[in-house]
Amino acid sequence: MIRKFILIALGGTAVAACEPETIRGGQQADPMKDELAKAAPVELPPAISASKTYRCKDNSLVRIDWLQGGRGANLRVGDDAAVTQLRTPEPTAEGGNEASPVAEGFVAEGGYVLRGDAVAATINLAMPGKPAQSCRA
Repeated sequence: MIRKFILIALGGTAVAACEPETIRGGQQADPMKDELAKAAPVELPPAISASKTYRCKDNSLVRIDWLQGGRGANLRVGDDAAVTQLRTPEPTAEGGNEASPVAEGFVAEGGYVLRGDAVAATINLAMPGKPAQSCRA
């Protein structure tokens, strides 16, 4: 009984020693306000406008996710889950990429070249170590 009374007394003393905390609302200074105001706007990645599967001349299967606005494509070859991101070629210093053999297509490092778009029934695809070939949806 005395133990319970001592525990209650100690607990009451601990609660009585606490002071209430006042929380105030309103505007607080943002330490990164100036840096965020100067930052460039964030651009979201393009959405997928179409996903198609193609059978190529060498009987390989490719899956292409065409990105919205003609901004590129994501390529998957066969059952391999690795995605290769194809983008429009960078303009050259000579004044554009009009002279480039892939001006109307998409490229990726390693020798990937894709010509075509999401509405075409046939595309032309070149992959590393393979010649360019046509592929049908």
